[in-house]
Amino acid sequence: MDLNHPAKIDQTTSSRFRIMRVIKLLLLAIVLIGLTGWGSLAIFYGDSAESLLQTILSIAFGVAGFAAVISLFILRWRLPLVGGFLLLFVVVLVWWFNISPSNERVWRQEEARSPFAKIEGDIVTIHNVRNFTYRTETDFTPAYYSKSYDLSKLNGIDLFAVYWMGPAIAHTIISFDFGGQDHLAISIEARKEQGEGYSTIKGFFRQYELIYIVADERDLIRLRTDYRDDPPEEVYLYRLQSTPENARKFFMEYVKNINEINDQPRFYNTLLANCTNVIWMHGHVNPGRVPFSWKILASGYLPEYLYEKGRLDTSVSFAELNKRGHVNPIAKQLGNTADFSQRIRAGEASTSTAVSR
Repeated sequence: MDLNHPAKIDQTTSSRFRIMRVIKLLLLAIVLIGLTGWGSLAIFYGDSAESLLQTILSIAFGVAGFAAVISLFILRWRLPLVGGFLLLFVVVLVWWFNISPSNERVWRQEEARSPFAKIEGDIVTIHNVRNFTYRTETDFTPAYYSKSYDLSKLNGIDLFAVYWMGPAIAHTIISFDFGGQDHLAISIEARKEQGEGYSTIKGFFRQYELIYIVADERDLIRLRTDYRDDPPEEVYLYRLQSTPENARKFFMEYVKNINEINDQPRFYNTLLANCTNVIWMHGHVNPGRVPFSWKILASGYLPEYLYEKGRLDTSVSFAELNKRGHVNPIAKQLGNTADFSQRIRAGEASTSTAVSR
């Protein structure tokens, strides 16, 4: 066979062109399927309120997207159906970007009060510091207090990592150590309305506002070690390696954002604005912030990543650090003691035991 014959060359070129055309259509089909899925869910969830109309519109949008995908392979339908669908998608996108966050909803009791701070020189007074007394996870007595913190006494920063669904996912909490029992814990969470639960999927679609839960460790930590059991949560404590100056800048970045959200609410996002990557973004105030990594997205590996980057105590192995930092056993023994924060730290090495996570 003479492959150099012009007819053979034309045939080979034509085959390649058809293959490339099919590949392009398949790629476009994948894009349209993605846009259809996103748009349908965005319409379905709407602006924090689901209704029969939203469900109907969501289905209709899905049908329009499906028709656009099918039309890719029917030449005479392609331009009107794909063009019409893309125009419809732009309308949905404009509507979606005009959904505004709010601080004025009927919130769950746990997230009812938004914290805020007053700054006078080195003294920062935090209002609405949460300190609930729990009988069960859902049965509690709400309580808040205001407290002033002296920046000159800021000794360091601790990271709590909370595991409940395997090693890859953890909720992260930052706690600022002002010496003695002055430990101020801050948990970045999705703010939920009365009767509303958390959904990872909903978290992508402007369904939750962002809230900084500023709390006593006896609240935030004991809630997780003592009262959450479906599923149970395992809490690990790590001391971050930081200079006093960097700790101060980091704390003040938190304070700035707490006040900004109190005045102008923001949306929570499962991927882009969650409990872990917002912490990483706050780190921009200090030079030498750790580079972004997939281990920040897979938040359960954040402590290991910080250890690799020398931001935790590297004088012992990471396994030993986990063993020392496991909080649950000592926390369950302490209960609501006034020196809870001091004793979970003093008891790390002698009381903790490693737990598979």
